[in-house]
Amino acid sequence: MDSFTIELKPDTVENLQAFSELLKKDINTMLEEALQRYFEEEQQKLIEKGIEEDASMTNLDYDEFWDGLDIG
Repeated sequence: MDSFTIELKPDTVENLQAFSELLKKDINTMLEEALQRYFEEEQQKLIEKGIEEDASMTNLDYDEFWDGLDIG
């Protein structure tokens, strides 16, 4: 695993500490939970975007789709 540095704004750190005390939760647990929700939301957005892109490739109506096709 690559290592990296996370820098948080002072007010974010204060909020983490305050919520940790209020909720009786470890800060690492709160960060993991928050990141998990973030990843789930972003994954859902990507799925929805993929569905929209797939739909946009077939956005022709019936007449446009069959226009110019000679059957017979």
